[in-house]
Amino acid sequence: MIHRRDVLKTGAALTGALGGAGLLVPAVAAPAQAADLDPTTVPQFQQAMPLPEVLEPVGDRGMTSYYDMSIEEADAEILPGRLTRVRTFNGRFPGPVIKAVSGRRVVVRQTNQLSVPTSIHLHGGHVPQNSDGSPMDLIAPGGGSKTYTYPNHQPHANLWFHDHAHEQESENVYRGLTGLYLLTDDVEQNLNLPSGRYDVPIALRDARFDESGQLVYTMGDFKNRQVLLANGRAWPYFNVAARKYRFRLFNTSNMRFYALQLSDGSAFQQIGSDGGLLAEPLDVTSVFLAPGERADIVVDFSRYTVGSTLILGNAGGLLPGDPADQVGRVLQFRVGGPAEDTSSVPATLRTLPALGTATVRRSFVLSMDETGKTMDAFINGKSYAMNRIDTEIEYGATETWTVRNANVYTPHNFHIHLVQFRVLERDGKPVTSGPESGLKDTVTLKPGETVRLQATFTGYEGTYVYHCHMLDHSAMGMMASFRVSKTATTAQSETRRHPSHRR
Repeated sequence: MIHRRDVLKTGAALTGALGGAGLLVPAVAAPAQAADLDPTTVPQFQQAMPLPEVLEPVGDRGMTSYYDMSIEEADAEILPGRLTRVRTFNGRFPGPVIKAVSGRRVVVRQTNQLSVPTSIHLHGGHVPQNSDGSPMDLIAPGGGSKTYTYPNHQPHANLWFHDHAHEQESENVYRGLTGLYLLTDDVEQNLNLPSGRYDVPIALRDARFDESGQLVYTMGDFKNRQVLLANGRAWPYFNVAARKYRFRLFNTSNMRFYALQLSDGSAFQQIGSDGGLLAEPLDVTSVFLAPGERADIVVDFSRYTVGSTLILGNAGGLLPGDPADQVGRVLQFRVGGPAEDTSSVPATLRTLPALGTATVRRSFVLSMDETGKTMDAFINGKSYAMNRIDTEIEYGATETWTVRNANVYTPHNFHIHLVQFRVLERDGKPVTSGPESGLKDTVTLKPGETVRLQATFTGYEGTYVYHCHMLDHSAMGMMASFRVSKTATTAQSETRRHPSHRR
């Protein structure tokens, strides 16, 4: 396990711009290791993109489905003709999919066969504290187990699960410990969206390999992870019929941002984000995904001739020196013959829940050392401490949080456990439409940027965390704990209660 205190320090050199946003990230030197694989030597569009395996429950009883999962190492053919050792759920890479229904409980027993501890977090899930996957609620290595209960008392959403063991999460997720969790409900089911084989989840990430085809992990090593994977394969192809497809896109990268677009520049529809469907579809030519974020899109391939090929490209995340033919490409679509298509995307997708009235306001500042002297990262000047409660929240309270990225060069993003939130403002400009207008659990902050969020903390009492979901940053300490309680006091220095709300 690589701790941040063991990572070799760097000077003040910076790696360069992050896409068109002009973002910079600090470089981190790698320890001595085998020579890197040249990403330009990896054949592209030679492997078919697999679909993640849908798990079948080991039992159903009443309104509960039960699953058993083993956290274990396995070999996967990520690069054509080579086997790579990865960390997996049930030996699957890409990780498996659990399909769940709102109101129907899912119980998962996780058994950890790795040599390192784990803690499994359902990202975006509204769950009790003991099933949240707290950074210090660990499953012991070598056969330890824990049972997680997901009540699914929330609307449809494209969720995912991953390791969250503090100072281990970055490496475990990088080495493959992720899976998808597709939660549906009557609202979604009653729409006539593309379904069945035409509803395709795609987990995106990047990787770095040595010459033997093994993953190379170094904390903060964004610029050297130049091989892009879609559903666990390097630059795969995917056969599509000439009709509409729904693609559920998950950014499971530790650090990389994506700006995804079709190679012909044509428009498609974005219908959802982190917390499920938007209120109405958006006609877009690209979607932006920070680590941990999701986008739900519909692409109509009926406009293309049989035999056409399209590349899903990445216009963001390019650094000076990046091979654009590698980092700028994700996967290839190969258009086949027509297929019956009775699906449609309606003008109205859902009614978003009412915002409610916020009675508490808080401020949070994300920062990390950009001089290279340390590998420490902070929220409100503090690095994560497991026994410290940073924020006390009254059960049922609706709050607005102003979150600022204080760094000059380094982007961050912000994820809150337990709740889905709404983005109210970005740099003082109201967010009333667009991809951030739906339910969110992760939000991007460019250097110097500020966002204002609103969430209602109800359903469960307990201690949870908020953190940067650039997982290398959270492993460096950019994480804090909040406690929701019916007896909580909000008399903290960062809390300002509205004059109209008095105890």
